[in-house]
Amino acid sequence: MGTDKKYRMTDQRRVILEEVRKSCDHPTADEIYERVKRRLPRISLGTVYRNLDMLAGSGLIKKLEPGRTLMRYDGNTSQHYHTICVRCGKVDDTPVEPVRSTLDLLEKVVGKLTRYGIFGHKLEFLGLCKDCRVREDED
Repeated sequence: MGTDKKYRMTDQRRVILEEVRKSCDHPTADEIYERVKRRLPRISLGTVYRNLDMLAGSGLIKKLEPGRTLMRYDGNTSQHYHTICVRCGKVDDTPVEPVRSTLDLLEKVVGKLTRYGIFGHKLEFLGLCKDCRVREDED
């Protein structure tokens, strides 16, 4: 499963992985715990956290990193972008396909301009989700 270490796919790990992969809402660890607990009532929050870290470290899920109040997880490990609500923190997949040739060129240009060895990028779109826009209009 992992590149450095082989991890056994335990029942707990399998259920956690299934719950993350079937979620389109980029859940937090606590939300995943609540979903997993319905299927495995005796599981602990610590076990969920440890397994999420292991699954993310092995590349089976993505951990959506810094800049968020709560860590979120994504079962879609293909390259894609996210749209994030700056008010409520909701994360959605952005329906834009990355164009590899354009991205390769952009990474090369940035590498030359900055003298960094560029090996990837992250692109996030920020705004207000539909629910927050409605609430703002009501105020």
